[in-house]
Amino acid sequence: MASTPMAPKTRHGSWKIPIFCLYLAVALLYVKPFLTGRIFQPDQMPVISDVVSSADITILYHERPPYYVTGPLGIYGICVDPVKKALLAADVSADWVKMPAARQLDILKSKVKNTCAIGWFKNPDREKYGVYSSAIYRGRPMVALARADNPRLVSGRHLAQTLDDPGVTLLRKNGYSYGRFIDEMILKHAPRQEMTAAESIGMLKLVYDGLADYFFISEEEAVELVHTSGLLTDIFKLVRFSDMPGENKRYLLFSRTTDPAIIDRINAAIIEQRAADPADPEKDE
Repeated sequence: MASTPMAPKTRHGSWKIPIFCLYLAVALLYVKPFLTGRIFQPDQMPVISDVVSSADITILYHERPPYYVTGPLGIYGICVDPVKKALLAADVSADWVKMPAARQLDILKSKVKNTCAIGWFKNPDREKYGVYSSAIYRGRPMVALARADNPRLVSGRHLAQTLDDPGVTLLRKNGYSYGRFIDEMILKHAPRQEMTAAESIGMLKLVYDGLADYFFISEEEAVELVHTSGLLTDIFKLVRFSDMPGENKRYLLFSRTTDPAIIDRINAAIIEQRAADPADPEKDE
């Protein structure tokens, strides 16, 4: 009896091998930075070489119009300009290093010598690891920035009324202080909130998209932010509070290893400059 030719064996699993290799390659692509230690972990020390400088002092800043802006001719802004004048008067040279806000505080906590961050509010936690200058800028009261069509956010109320409203969500930036008054009110009233690492423009878009209802910001920054956002200005509104303090002060925040003589010279120049300004006659805080 003639044998029937056998059909060739089908390799049912052969197609899986290249697919598996592809998945493995993609996985290794994402895992490799962890294996080589190239991803910055929150508990690791910042790269100190980023702020090593031959100048008298290194000033850390981040893009935040109208306070600090990088332009074709260098760094400028309503917080930067008075500091530059004070440095010139104090005969102190400075290098300006752009750095994310949260990392600036890591640098100061790590006690990098002769380093400071510009434009920060005072709060008790920062006073544990930093030294504040005299005030470099006195701004308008803080406001909330919200969508204009949000009926739950209304000007003229006490801040507590908004913080106690369970129907609205406060958007907060990680590691940020909004001044002692607002910080203490948030701690006391524990509003519903979302945390974010986004900069101001990202926070504005989160409110625009309805993912949060409002966030705190100075009035002068809010006006600039909405104007340059590319979004229609009438989409948003400023919410003012009847009990908000009349001004918010910003400072240079020095690392504790900064030469005290440099701090003293800068402070003396800031105070002298402010005393000569008829719009700001206070000699100090």
